[in-house]
Amino acid sequence: MIQEEKIIALSNASIGYKSKSHSVNVVKSDISLYALKGELVALIGGNGVGKSTLLRTIAGFQPSMGGDVLIRGKQVNAYREKELALLMSFVSTEIIRVPNLSVFDLVSLGRYPHTNWFGKLLDEDRYIVEEAIKSVGLKGYENRMVNCISDGERQKAMIARTLAQNTDVIVLDEPTAFLDLSNKYEIVHILHELASEKGKTILFSTHDLTTAIAESDRIWVMLNDSVKQGSPEDLILNGDFADLFHSEHLFFDQEKGDFRIRKQTKRKAIVRGQGIAVDWTMKALERNGFEIVDADTAGDSLAYVTIDVAFPEWTVIWQAQTTKFGNLLTVCRYLNGV
Repeated sequence: MIQEEKIIALSNASIGYKSKSHSVNVVKSDISLYALKGELVALIGGNGVGKSTLLRTIAGFQPSMGGDVLIRGKQVNAYREKELALLMSFVSTEIIRVPNLSVFDLVSLGRYPHTNWFGKLLDEDRYIVEEAIKSVGLKGYENRMVNCISDGERQKAMIARTLAQNTDVIVLDEPTAFLDLSNKYEIVHILHELASEKGKTILFSTHDLTTAIAESDRIWVMLNDSVKQGSPEDLILNGDFADLFHSEHLFFDQEKGDFRIRKQTKRKAIVRGQGIAVDWTMKALERNGFEIVDADTAGDSLAYVTIDVAFPEWTVIWQAQTTKFGNLLTVCRYLNGV
């Protein structure tokens, strides 16, 4: 088995901060995690568990409280500022709204660790900036003002800035926090492509577990009393997401790969048919308090729902009456007595 280099590696690390009185406040300790070259790594956890503190410690913005925080085998705080800027770039969760700053100017900020003392861009720098803008799908936006584009476009520009910085490691603190659903998926997909195609190690925090599972190579899970890591599929199969949120009403559905509300079911339904309509019929009935069962487990309060795939139609036998419906909305309203 080939031993791959751990680009980011934490061993028994403690993270936290020093108060104004110089006392040490440890947020979390005994953290042992790593990320390899070409991996997109998602960091997930509940509010206040220390995700931002961990990212800022990895980025060298605040010192670790103990243990090892290594970037390419060297303690992150042992790097000189410019040396680290050539190795790692960081995108905060803060929304950038600077007047009179164009997309090109924002992205070109990533070149300053590579330029001379005056920060003058050479032709090579400009080419790199243009390629970074193109790679995130913003070609044609170069002269637009940053405060006049959408949040999704602005976040793409921030990612382009890190590409222009041309670092092996990119760290992002909740890059999809203020984006709509389509932009969330697009941003994370761009990050995945950058990791796999350009061999970059990309670490980002998120609350969107569905997106993280769909696109990430590795997930770091921060719990109140421990940290875990693995591929999304391994974490699901091992039941590691079950402890992410402690709630009597919320549970992680291993089959569907997402959190769901736990509902008390007093009624049962048998669903017959073929095709994708069967799955969505079951989802609709479960949402309305029905447990989906087989015929041999049936009991009282039982509904029979049959789907005609050729002509979308639902035949419902409920309380000794047979009724036909043309959509699931009316099926559910009928079963709920509306």
